[in-house]
Amino acid sequence: MLFQTCKEESLMSFSEINITTENNTLVDINIPKASGNESIANAINSEISNIIIQELNIGDTNDSTSLTIEESINSFNREYLAFIDEFPESNQAWEALIDGDVIFQSENIITISLTSYINTGGAHGILQISLLNFDAVSGHRIPNQNLFNNQEAFTNLAKTFFDNTVEDKTLLFDPDNFKLPANMGYSDDGLLLLYNVYEIAPYVTGIIDFTIPYEKIEAYLVFDSSR
Repeated sequence: MLFQTCKEESLMSFSEINITTENNTLVDINIPKASGNESIANAINSEISNIIIQELNIGDTNDSTSLTIEESINSFNREYLAFIDEFPESNQAWEALIDGDVIFQSENIITISLTSYINTGGAHGILQISLLNFDAVSGHRIPNQNLFNNQEAFTNLAKTFFDNTVEDKTLLFDPDNFKLPANMGYSDDGLLLLYNVYEIAPYVTGIIDFTIPYEKIEAYLVFDSSR
């Protein structure tokens, strides 16, 4: 019982926060904020902030000058006002919706899902889901390749699950060349693999995702999936 209590106390805690600014009318952000060990929490919160700043940037991500989420919110609103000044006859509304959830947490790894919907007046908005894996000991983000001790073997297994998920391969940009998605993360049911819109198929196909149970891939995972 004492060991279990110590284990629970060592876990980071998360609370949902809403971030906005005084004159903001376009951006709605609700994300988890880490607290507990200061260095770990700062590393996690900083990475989440950086992702959101990139999402809210209009144009080349390399041109962004925002250092905080609040600055990015104000910049997004200014860009909209500049758009309206240039095209006053336009009735296209802009909006940015960003939500985050902790979808898995153990003493080894934390996975956070960030869902963003950005609409800047085009034919349709852009929906993007980012799965962020963090080392629970350091707070540093884990690159996808560092999740596996044998990525080749994992990829071969993942392809069988992918093939069962996507029955019509004609929908894919490159149906004969399987590749792992940019976003993979731990979940309660197994490792979640998620392809965002346009990643491997046209917009109309939507998001493609599937989950591989841990018992199928435990031997290939660097981080223990047990709570």
